[in-house]
Amino acid sequence: MARGLNKVMVIGYLGRDPEMRYTPNGKSVVSFSIACDRSWKNADGEKQTETDWFNVVAWGDLAEICNKYLSKGSQAYIEGRIQTRTWQDNEGQQRTSVDIVAQQVLLLNKKKESNLDGIEDDFDYPF
Repeated sequence: MARGLNKVMVIGYLGRDPEMRYTPNGKSVVSFSIACDRSWKNADGEKQTETDWFNVVAWGDLAEICNKYLSKGSQAYIEGRIQTRTWQDNEGQQRTSVDIVAQQVLLLNKKKESNLDGIEDDFDYPF
């Protein structure tokens, strides 16, 4: 039997603070955007850079963690799946959005803050 695979991994910087909201039955969901740069040299040897932006959505406990630890400018590794949504806007136009539904998030910035023992932490925080 043939199987499909829907998996995406990106490393980038948050373009905005995470936005937390709750479903009517109380499940937490957070959304944010992440920018991923790529660069190459053109035929003349000049460096070229292009930025791709992705919408990211996380649910439940992962949403709570993202909301607590991520902010605009944070560097993060996001692993998840691609999901396409379709809806009607206020003018009645059909819109489509492609999101990354996060299943794993790793904060890549170094966090320097004192813990209870007064020792500074300088390691990555996997979620």
